[in-house]
Amino acid sequence: MAAARSRGPADVVEAHWQSLRLSWQWRHAVHQIRSPGRPYPGIVALLEAAAAQPRLRRLYPFTSHFALLFSSSTSYPWTVQAGSIEPLDNGRLKVRRRSPFGVIGEVGTAEEAVALVLELLPAGPEPVITASADEHV
Repeated sequence: MAAARSRGPADVVEAHWQSLRLSWQWRHAVHQIRSPGRPYPGIVALLEAAAAQPRLRRLYPFTSHFALLFSSSTSYPWTVQAGSIEPLDNGRLKVRRRSPFGVIGEVGTAEEAVALVLELLPAGPEPVITASADEHV
């Protein structure tokens, strides 16, 4: 991540997508070993579906309590774009809008959830990815 930060916000975003996907894949694998047969929220499939979308891939992904969110800033405080997607215990996914806050739907696949979030992104130019004040760009 330090090397990515030295190259700028776009590289930080790409490095974090890769890091986030690998860390959740690892957590899922550990869960399968420690708790075989117990369900695990569909965060890995969700990250794969979101990463396949160029408009979302430009944003900084982060998770909170299994929910996936997208920011146009690469560090806290986040500038959340669109909404969030939360994998549920029953295998479905809940999509929430950020402003005004509210549930806009519950769907059965990661691809459907990603499609709903894409609809929430502002039309027009893509958001500009910004770095925090302590990042050297």
